[in-house]
Amino acid sequence: MGTNPGPYAFDPHLITWAVVAGCLAVVLVGHRRLQNSSDRPIPWTGRQKRIFAGALAVAVLAFTWPMADLAAHWSLTALVTQRVLLLLVVAPMLLLGLPYDVIQWMTRPPAVDSVLVRLNRPPVAIVTVTAIVIGSMTPLMVRAQSTSPLARGLLAVAILIAGLILWIPVLGRIPGILRLKPVVRFGYLVFQAVVPAFLSFIFIFSRHPLYGEFARSHAAIGFGPLNDQQIAGFVSKLSMLFVLLTVGAVVLARAPVSEEEFGSDDPLVWADVERQFERADRHGPPIEANAEPAEGPSTGRDGSGHGQGVTESPDVDRPEP
Repeated sequence: MGTNPGPYAFDPHLITWAVVAGCLAVVLVGHRRLQNSSDRPIPWTGRQKRIFAGALAVAVLAFTWPMADLAAHWSLTALVTQRVLLLLVVAPMLLLGLPYDVIQWMTRPPAVDSVLVRLNRPPVAIVTVTAIVIGSMTPLMVRAQSTSPLARGLLAVAILIAGLILWIPVLGRIPGILRLKPVVRFGYLVFQAVVPAFLSFIFIFSRHPLYGEFARSHAAIGFGPLNDQQIAGFVSKLSMLFVLLTVGAVVLARAPVSEEEFGSDDPLVWADVERQFERADRHGPPIEANAEPAEGPSTGRDGSGHGQGVTESPDVDRPEP
């Protein structure tokens, strides 16, 4: 490769392919082992497999030639598009496509479970996603991703985590964490569509380019740095508004209209009860009848949480929009 390759010089991005292949292998082997060791094996449906494969395909598209090269050195629009794909496409598809037993295993550690419970609160999720998205676009972080493959990879992981945080209150699929009610979900999606993307207004209305790393954008996409920056702002703002408000409208359209339908909208499954028991055990044993109460607060084993019946079959998955 020459000392100053052009924007479309081919790069095989072998590290990206290796990471994707490694993730696929871990999920396949992990699911197989969990099925073999479980008394209640949870199937990985054909639909979930297709969604998971789609998530990996979009990730490959975003982090191989030519988009990865353009995003790293040539075009802010390419970088924003790459981040949008992670946030709005790869993250929700992973959440919907991963085997449920793998999600159970990944979220079982007490520290992980405790963090996820807190992040399921809309204000916490909005602030966290905003901080990660805005922080990743500061001039220092953009310069780091442009000069260091390691920084580029770490920032991609951070954006993927932000995407998971964004979608967990909407899609569920985390044991013991039920989805928000439809009206709350819609309001939450409206805030997520507006707040994290406010940086797009700076891109659109700024009178000068903010990132020197993309000074050569004209050679890559035919637009100067300022126009490239303005296009990036429109891509960010319009994609967030369109995707999140569309999902919010679908959530409202499918909202239950009677009390009886609320239970079927988000049924309690055995994994939820099991996770509640684990949380209760971490807070101390339940108080037995006629026993002296322990000092300080204690948590009982009331794993129902909703007053709904427990679906004993582990095959029942959380409903997906």
